[in-house]
Amino acid sequence: MMAARKFNTSFKKRPRLPLELIDWIASPLARFLAIEVASGGVLLFFTIAALIFSNSPWSHYYFAIWETPIGIQIGFLDFTRSLHQWINDASMTLFFFLVALELKRELILGELKNPRIAALSIFAALGGMIVPAALYLILQSGQPGQIGWGTVMATDTAFVIGCLALLGSRIPQSLRIFMLSLAIVDDIGAILIVAVGYGSQISWVALTLAVLGFFIVRCMALLGVRNIAIYFFVGGLIWLTIDTSGIHPTVAGVILGLMTPTERWVSDKRLHEILGQVIPHSFGGIRESGDTEERKALQMVEAAARESRSPVEQLEIMLHPWVAFAIMPLFAFANAGVQLSLNNFEGPITLAVFAGLVLGKPIGILSFSWVALRTGIAVRQSDL
Repeated sequence: MMAARKFNTSFKKRPRLPLELIDWIASPLARFLAIEVASGGVLLFFTIAALIFSNSPWSHYYFAIWETPIGIQIGFLDFTRSLHQWINDASMTLFFFLVALELKRELILGELKNPRIAALSIFAALGGMIVPAALYLILQSGQPGQIGWGTVMATDTAFVIGCLALLGSRIPQSLRIFMLSLAIVDDIGAILIVAVGYGSQISWVALTLAVLGFFIVRCMALLGVRNIAIYFFVGGLIWLTIDTSGIHPTVAGVILGLMTPTERWVSDKRLHEILGQVIPHSFGGIRESGDTEERKALQMVEAAARESRSPVEQLEIMLHPWVAFAIMPLFAFANAGVQLSLNNFEGPITLAVFAGLVLGKPIGILSFSWVALRTGIAVRQSDL
């Protein structure tokens, strides 16, 4: 009992950073934002709110606000889009960028670095695209609606991630990574299919400029450019070229995320060496001018600690709160508003879409995964 009391006393005397009033206010908020399940709860709240507003007497205002034109026009260049388009095409690019960052980290450092484990997600995604499209075509064969077979191929990645976040730690990490990689491969495949199958209006000049932009980003990384603002500027230009090309611009976020380096500029060994040089030093003579050698050493430690995190880690830490608590809820609020009416569920096209998404998706994912595992092409983790 005495030992416990002594331990608590020494703990209270441990030096801490000074706290201002804003810290007492912001700290609980920061802890809330760090809880993964909180983002799923916020997403669910805005999804329900969208359904309520879209089926209320104020539904006209709800739908009208998303059609508000926003943008600028410079000469013959017109960058005006509806608010709904800016949310789906621009802000969601950051969402896909963040998801691709996590996928890149898992491919290089995590569970997916084993090609046979990664193959399971790829085969599952293929099944999730092929079977829904096949069911849709069977039901719409010879009908005017058969041209829409590509609409049932994509997975709504944002809601997949939201559901996973809502479940939190109750699901294994391997299942989260499997669903994450499956959704990304599914979306990339759907984008490519739409580009090939419906690509009569693709601008190859703009697409070439986008490829040039990716090449510039790669050269910047090889040259050691570390300024994130420069990358965001070039990434914005790439987004504009892909948007102009006719391909869904969120693909820019996926490609840039997968291109982001996972290597750290300062290794753990180098960081320990720097800390070992600075920590034993006496700081008794520090002056308030900020010009002392000790201050310069502390600045070096700060820079080394920052650069001991890879660009992937830095960007994940920076973007996660914005994506989880701003972009995804806004996306849900703008897209989940569907007017619930029996008339909307009638007709052969609705039946084909229902069969493709509700039946085709799970059947395709499970059957292709089973084939990949039985043939030995892929393996699964023990807790999956």
